[in-house]
Amino acid sequence: MMTNEEYKLRSARSYKLLLIFAMISMTMMFAGLTSALVVSKSRPDWMKDFQLPSSFFFSLAAIILCSITMHLAKKAIQKDNRKATSYFLGATLALGLTFVFFQFQGFTQLFQNHMYPVGGSGSITISFLYVLVYVHLAHLSGGIISLLIIIYNHFKQKYNSSQFLGIELGAMYWHFLDFLWIYLFLFLYFFK
Repeated sequence: MMTNEEYKLRSARSYKLLLIFAMISMTMMFAGLTSALVVSKSRPDWMKDFQLPSSFFFSLAAIILCSITMHLAKKAIQKDNRKATSYFLGATLALGLTFVFFQFQGFTQLFQNHMYPVGGSGSITISFLYVLVYVHLAHLSGGIISLLIIIYNHFKQKYNSSQFLGIELGAMYWHFLDFLWIYLFLFLYFFK
């Protein structure tokens, strides 16, 4: 017969394992997309002198800060510091939304430079950029939704120093999103 504590530990391990499997599958998807980009580079219509929009640099800073504030929220709840946890969760949400804002600013910059993903003046290079960024934004929207749930649960006082699984899973996912965008950004910046 399993005790309540053993059940919680097993359940926590199961949730972490499911999240790890999901992150592995997302990594494989992005690896496939970036390898398709590598193969497509040999096309004659590939843009060799493409520069990433400057807004993407700001979004890079925002998502790195997101990861830091989420980590700090986890550390704060482990010390039962509810006020600091609230602050860092709110900061993570604000930075996540800032990331999304700068991503769309990057698309605005592309449009202003007449770089479209489809149509007569469309480019396969820009199409790949849009696919990579939009797929990452889709995963980020899942992160924002989970963060909103974490914030709601935090204000319902479901987390403390002995029960913080939701925040821990959220931190794992935000670190993954951070790593993923850094990978995509560096790939797009250096691979020309």
